Amino acid sequence: MNYVKTGKILVSLAVALMAATVLSPASAFAAKDNIVLGVALEPPNLDPTSNAAAAIDEVVYANVFEGLTRIGPNGEVLPALAESWDISEDGKVYTFHLHEGVKFHDGTDFNSEDVVFSLDRARGEDSTNAQKGLFKAIESVEAVDPSTVKVTLSSPQGGFLFNMGWGDAVMVAPESAATNNENPVGTGPFKFSKWNKGSSIEIVRNDDYWGDKVALAKAEFRIIPDAAAATSALLAGDVDGFSNFPAPEAVPQFEADPNFALVIGSTEGETILAMNNKKPPFDNLKVRQAISHAIDRQAIIDGAMFGFGTPIGTHFAPHHPAYRADLIDMYPHDVAKAKELLVEAGYADGFKATLKLPPPTYARRGGEIIASQLREVGIDLEIIPLEWKQWLEGPFKAKDFDLTIVSHTEPMDIGIYANPDYYFQYGTDEAKAIMAKLDATTDTEARYKLLGDMQELITKDAVNAYLFELAKIGVWNAKVEGLWTNSPIQANDLTGVKWKD
Repeated sequence: MNYVKTGKILVSLAVALMAATVLSPASAFAAKDNIVLGVALEPPNLDPTSNAAAAIDEVVYANVFEGLTRIGPNGEVLPALAESWDISEDGKVYTFHLHEGVKFHDGTDFNSEDVVFSLDRARGEDSTNAQKGLFKAIESVEAVDPSTVKVTLSSPQGGFLFNMGWGDAVMVAPESAATNNENPVGTGPFKFSKWNKGSSIEIVRNDDYWGDKVALAKAEFRIIPDAAAATSALLAGDVDGFSNFPAPEAVPQFEADPNFALVIGSTEGETILAMNNKKPPFDNLKVRQAISHAIDRQAIIDGAMFGFGTPIGTHFAPHHPAYRADLIDMYPHDVAKAKELLVEAGYADGFKATLKLPPPTYARRGGEIIASQLREVGIDLEIIPLEWKQWLEGPFKAKDFDLTIVSHTEPMDIGIYANPDYYFQYGTDEAKAIMAKLDATTDTEARYKLLGDMQELITKDAVNAYLFELAKIGVWNAKVEGLWTNSPIQANDLTGVKWKD
């Protein structure tokens, strides 16, 4: 921002007073009530209940859409549309008490019937919800009165309140649910304004919001997938910041610049080399084990992420107390062992395969390094770059891939390994049994033990090659405050964001 200073030149008293009032640094800055955030990926649509893409939640979670609960910046469960709740002694009945006077952005009332509709829609047979498993324990949803909802579970579920805070569990209305893909209508403190496809998405303050009014009148999410372009946009002031900066190589430049805040945090993003477990030769355990041994995690972190990332040996966040740190030693980088396993699997001369890569930096750069590492053991990869929509339609939905790289940013999502229809197609009976027991367990230590068992199982079976936990690199204007340091959930929560005076 260019500030206009008065008092250095002689002007009439009237003009001086006008400048002091209108153009002084404090008052000019105080008037700033909008923000432009860069995002690397364009969401395929704007309905978080219909698609697995994290890019959707990064725009609408807590801003446009709200759930019964919400996840806070430290991963805590907070009240949202439910101001409170009661839990029965057997842990199977949750009675939610809703805020009154809440309206959707189209003016329709939010009440208990909308909760029934949203949860029944999410768990229904024809549901397109990407995280349908979040709702599988729900036996019934009943509107007791307009502001009270009773949810009955088939068995106790220790993580139920956390699950209700996911973007996949936000509340939608029967009047607008069918068109939320292009015109999202929620109850949040911001309303959808416009979407310039391929360029930007804009939301504006909801002045009729039921809760505390947000400081920002407008926010724009500008789509900038290229790392170099992201750096240029920040330096030129075209964007005010990136919550997830896609150019780690440029970090030292911003670290040395007092005009920017550099904030390094953690995410729930387990970055993996995913393998199609139903497709030969990846249906062979020894092949998957060979690939796991061929991978040099630290070289990938250093080469693709410039050192930003934490090596992992399983699909679990290393900052969680249930993480099994010892599993990283199950498949150390060992080229000779990888070649030996390929011989045992019947692939002494190696084989050819495809590596399909979505747009993020970690995937495109990491893919080149992994291709080089696998070439050392005789696996020749054809790299196929995909746009995000192509990746979602191909590898993710149609399971059309050999290998791919993606960061799973959903919190506590190890349950995907109990789903045989999930894109890497694992879901063994043993995995299902562990997760079923976990769902019925509420004791914290017992849950941690089961989570550890699940981690050990998927690592032993080398379902995927586990690379690193994605770091959250935030770079934004030093005058912006309220953006999250960590990412316990996929979100750019703007409810507490403002410009410093």
